[in-house]
Amino acid sequence: MRIRRKPWARPELFACPFCINEEEKAAVAGHWQEQFAHPQPLWLELGCGKGQFMASLASSHPEINFIAIDIKSEVLVLAKRKIEAAYAKCQLPLDNIRILSQDIERISTLLLPQDQVERIYINFCNPWSQKAKHRKRRLTHPRQLEQYKTFLAPGGEIWFKTDDDSLFADSVHYFEECGFSIRYQTLDLHHSGFAGNIPTEHEAMFSEQGIPIKFLIAVVS
Repeated sequence: MRIRRKPWARPELFACPFCINEEEKAAVAGHWQEQFAHPQPLWLELGCGKGQFMASLASSHPEINFIAIDIKSEVLVLAKRKIEAAYAKCQLPLDNIRILSQDIERISTLLLPQDQVERIYINFCNPWSQKAKHRKRRLTHPRQLEQYKTFLAPGGEIWFKTDDDSLFADSVHYFEECGFSIRYQTLDLHHSGFAGNIPTEHEAMFSEQGIPIKFLIAVVS
């Protein structure tokens, strides 16, 4: 779906105290814990979209530091607003989350081995199923997983959700190929009994259409 240009998005993000701007990226790589009020476990969402998931997750876990990334400023600014609203409702300081715009295919330039991310969330990424040559752009493709391994802490996890059967089946093989072990896997998350799931905007839409949600937790060796 084409995203309508929002001329006000970049200025609003630039003024946001918890948004990492373009000129700040080089300085934060390898120094992510210094961006937060307290050194705490670090969790990352790749492709945060409009932010419903991250707003709920981060405001519920002040004991965790969070990074939320999306490639489009026009989408990230909507996540920024949802995060602000969630923290205001909980009356919490916005000191454990940072957001930024980034091409995820170049994620290893933003997070370095010393950053030690303990959990990555990948929710409803583009399946790139139309042409085989495009599948290397999947966020679960081996060339991406190898990048994540450079900054995942020992025993670090990737939590992956999708509506797409083909992407899910291929991703199971991708994880195994790259040396991850599958700790948990289900083809129907909402009927699996798994506790603690936070729905995303896409998840609610697909569930209303009767499409089962596929989910796994992969652990780096």
